[in-house]
Amino acid sequence: MLFNLPTYLTLTRIVLIPVVVILFYLPWHFAHVACAAVFGIAGITDWLDGYLARRMSQTTLFGAFLDPVADKLMVAVTLVLIVQGDPNPWVAVAAAVIIGREIAIASLREWMAEIGQRKKVEVSWLGKWKTTAQITAIEVLLLGMDVWKEPLRQVGQILLFASAVLTLWSMVIYLKAALPSLIRREFQP
Repeated sequence: MLFNLPTYLTLTRIVLIPVVVILFYLPWHFAHVACAAVFGIAGITDWLDGYLARRMSQTTLFGAFLDPVADKLMVAVTLVLIVQGDPNPWVAVAAAVIIGREIAIASLREWMAEIGQRKKVEVSWLGKWKTTAQITAIEVLLLGMDVWKEPLRQVGQILLFASAVLTLWSMVIYLKAALPSLIRREFQP
C-alpha cells in the first residue's frame, strides 16, 4: 500500500511548504506568527505520521523515503526564510551547518544503501533530539519576528546554535559508523 494515512500526513507537510513561504512574505502584522503556526502543524504531522505508521502497522518503503525528505525540505526552506528575514551571521552559519549536514548525511545514507550497509546509518535517538531542537529553534525565531522580538530572537538564536551543535554531533556519529565500511570499500582490490 503506497498511500495510507501516515503517508498523506507526510505529503501534507510538503504541501505546507509553499504556505509557509507565502505567509512569511505577507504584509500582515502577525504574518510570522501565522507562519510559525503552520510550521508547528507541520512539526506535529512529523511526529504523528511516524506514530500512526508504527501503531497501525502501516509503515511503507515509500513513507520511509518520503518522511525525511519532507522534514528536510521544510526545515531547509524555513531556515532560508529566517536568514533572509534576519541576516545575522550567526544565524546564517547555523543554518548553513544544518542544511549542509542534511545534504551530507542524505548522500552518506544513499551511498551506504548502495553498498548494503544502510542499517549502520539509520536514524538514532540523537537524530530525533536534533530534529526537535531544530523545530523548536525555528518556531521561536519565527515568533520572535512579530512578538517579544528581542527576547525570542535571542532565545531562538541560542536554540538554533544548540541545534547546529547537535547536528554536527549526530553527523560525526554517522560518519564514525560508516567510516569502516567506506574505508573497506575504498581499499578493496
